[in-house]
Amino acid sequence: MNVLGQRLKSLRDDMKNENSKFTQSFIANLIGVARTTYTAYENGTKQPPMETVNKIADVFGVTTDYLYGRTDSKQPDFSSNEKKDIAKQMEKIRKDLESQDGLSFYGEPLSEEALESLMESMEYVVKQTKKINRKYIPKKYRDK
Repeated sequence: MNVLGQRLKSLRDDMKNENSKFTQSFIANLIGVARTTYTAYENGTKQPPMETVNKIADVFGVTTDYLYGRTDSKQPDFSSNEKKDIAKQMEKIRKDLESQDGLSFYGEPLSEEALESLMESMEYVVKQTKKINRKYIPKKYRDK
């Protein structure tokens, strides 16, 4: 079995432990191939086209580099400039939230714990947006 096949099986098994509907048939339907084709991908007897690999990466929330074994990190790392940008954005969001008079949720004042939870969620959104927007940056301007 090749690296791609091993990682597909491992990811599916991990997802199946969380949600039993993640069968080979379920994933095959999500990516638009026959179950036997997806089985061949997991067994390493067939290589998926790049378009299909991209769909698989989206389903599992990992990078294509991870699927191919080029990295052990499932999520792309951010450059130091991107990390600084994210930190600045998060600081601005925090200031905006804290500067609001009577910030509340369903009429109740927002507790410090709720604010931290909200900030964690906002950080996730900012990071996801940054990842999504990467593919729209011309290659000559991307960090190497």
